[in-house]
Amino acid sequence: MDKIRLLQSRKQKILDAGKDIRKDINLLIDKDSFVELSSFSFSKNEFYGEDAEGEGVVTGFATMGDYPFYIVAQNSAVLSGGVSKANCEKIAKCLNQAEKTSTPVIYLLSSLGVQIGEGVNVLEGLASLILKASQLKGTVPQYLIVDGEVYGQIAVLSGLCDFTFFIEKKSALAANSPLVITAQSGKNVGKYDIGGASGLDKANIASFTVKNLADIKDIILKINGLLTVSVDESDELNTVIGGLDKKSDYKTLTAVFDKGSFVEVGASFAPEVKCVLGRIGGISSAAVIFDGDSGVVLNAQNVRKIKDFAEFACCYNLPYVTFVNTLGIKADMETNNSLVLKELGEYVSILDCIDAAKISVVYGKAIGIGYTVFAAKSMGYDYSYAFANAKIALFDEVEGAEIEFAAEKNVDKEKLSIRYAEENSDPVNAAKGGYIDNIIQPSFVKQYLVASLQMLLK
Repeated sequence: MDKIRLLQSRKQKILDAGKDIRKDINLLIDKDSFVELSSFSFSKNEFYGEDAEGEGVVTGFATMGDYPFYIVAQNSAVLSGGVSKANCEKIAKCLNQAEKTSTPVIYLLSSLGVQIGEGVNVLEGLASLILKASQLKGTVPQYLIVDGEVYGQIAVLSGLCDFTFFIEKKSALAANSPLVITAQSGKNVGKYDIGGASGLDKANIASFTVKNLADIKDIILKINGLLTVSVDESDELNTVIGGLDKKSDYKTLTAVFDKGSFVEVGASFAPEVKCVLGRIGGISSAAVIFDGDSGVVLNAQNVRKIKDFAEFACCYNLPYVTFVNTLGIKADMETNNSLVLKELGEYVSILDCIDAAKISVVYGKAIGIGYTVFAAKSMGYDYSYAFANAKIALFDEVEGAEIEFAAEKNVDKEKLSIRYAEENSDPVNAAKGGYIDNIIQPSFVKQYLVASLQMLLK
């Protein structure tokens, strides 16, 4: 028997079975850099009576932008990407290697669920895989691409990965089949309405929605650069942002970040809060920007978004900056009977664990607990700044005025509001108590941030 020819035949069979998923892998990685692992893994599915070439998943390592990544790519051409125990074991083996070498992982998932006929065996395989992915969380960056339809327990990986990418008109993710979900809900809706990025706008799952894999590659390279090179040379140390003196808003505040370094994460979930990665004066940083003309009210959803992002910053030792414009907890029954207090409590615990620099900039309002949690020196912020036109107070204007001056009769509410703002919410009052390090002209905020980050860099 000609073993060389037999080997070539076997290799060709594997390549033919995974030609489509290999095309997707090649769109992400540097040319000819992919080295496959466990390529000759085969198992027999007794229910279907056919082999699962490569266990229905392609694993290996490659470079992207000359940086190494481990790749896990489900092959939907084999048994519809059905998850099996052998499938999970092959993925877990790849994750073990990633953990040993501290190398980031990229998942390309496409699966309609578990392989029928596996019984409890596949559940044990899923348990081992999910546990291993959980053990990597916070130590090895994990990027998940919903590269088609992903249904069933494998979707839990989206809750463990640092970043999840959805591709327009291609990605759908759900814990159950959309057919089951529509049947149970009594509504006839499409798979993208259920499991697309727009259908999951309250799930805090979609980190990015893109048009194609090329867009994903650019984002991963940008994030990876921020995580692997904490300090880079920059010629933007003395930038003046003139527009901030006229109007302080999210769009103008993004000029704080060095050109080309800015990445917003999770834009579709709780969009009133922006979570941003980027460089400030060449220093990799994580920032939360409260986006709202009159201030953002806190609820369980936006606090959860901030909490998860702060945890990411903590895990990867990134300086953490809050740009504060918040009124405190939303005053309604739904919010009161929600997880908002639990989420705030957990956020404070995570904030306390951040060892890197913590800086607060009150650019709008910091009212009540919005100041306490996101700006107070006693909360552990190393430096706290306030724009000259910022407002720091126990209550927002009208509400605070009515309480503060309740004894005064027949006073116009509007005048009362102005009086309260002038006498109590001027940031100078907080600065007098030593709680604000400096009141600054908005256009110079980047210079203050760069100087503070340089002093606190570890």
